[in-house]
Amino acid sequence: MDISSAHQRLRQELQKPDDQVDLAIAALAIAQSAHPQLQFEPYLTQLDDMAAAIAPQLPTERYPLRVLKTINQHLFETMGFRGNQKAYYDPANSYFNHVLDRRLGIPITLSLVYLEVAKRLNFPMVGINFPGHFLIRPLVNEMSVFVDGFHQGEILFKADCQTRLQQIYGAGATLQPQHLTMVTPQDFLARMLTNLKMIFLNQQNPAAALTIVDLLLVVAPDNMREKRDRGLLYFQQGQFLAAFDDLNAYLSAVPEAKDAAQISQLLRRISSEA
Repeated sequence: MDISSAHQRLRQELQKPDDQVDLAIAALAIAQSAHPQLQFEPYLTQLDDMAAAIAPQLPTERYPLRVLKTINQHLFETMGFRGNQKAYYDPANSYFNHVLDRRLGIPITLSLVYLEVAKRLNFPMVGINFPGHFLIRPLVNEMSVFVDGFHQGEILFKADCQTRLQQIYGAGATLQPQHLTMVTPQDFLARMLTNLKMIFLNQQNPAAALTIVDLLLVVAPDNMREKRDRGLLYFQQGQFLAAFDDLNAYLSAVPEAKDAAQISQLLRRISSEA
């Protein structure tokens, strides 16, 4: 699969300052890695049209909760966007084109639909680094309100986030300040890609996982763990020279890694067979 166009588009977007990165374009670039003929404009137009349909319904006084209620009604009631409870680990839930086509997704991709529509309504929102379940919130000073795109735009306050955390991790889990911090565009895209990587690894599809790790290294080129994982995937695919380069780079950068002995052994094996 030729994904050079996807790499180029993603890299081009990430060269911009954080506040100018277009997450919709970046997410479509990720989707383009699986669908090389993908055209971006129809999907960007869909987002424009959603915002245009919502704009006349917005209250005159733009109180945040009223704006959120209006967006929720259009996205989840009128258009029928919903979380894919039945097939959560379907890769299509993580490809933005499929999410817009099917109106079905997982927390981070449904959050992206919401973020992009809100941006077009001049109602800025941001992603939140909540563990195990992605959330978003409006950029309103001194207002801790969060939105769960997977659950029909449910409005959450800090106490609700504590409850949600315990539902995911158990009664002993305690909400920490870092759980509610704003994500960078790189963080957002890395989280999307990591979801896809784990899905493909669990499906025992190393070729697809390799494509995703390549994109992860566009987002975070200095991530040595991803470089190690790409080397291991190259090895599984019989691309031994590429595997050697990545694994050697990993070991050089992290010589005290817990798996250093195993990686060294694999490098010796590659050298002996080359």
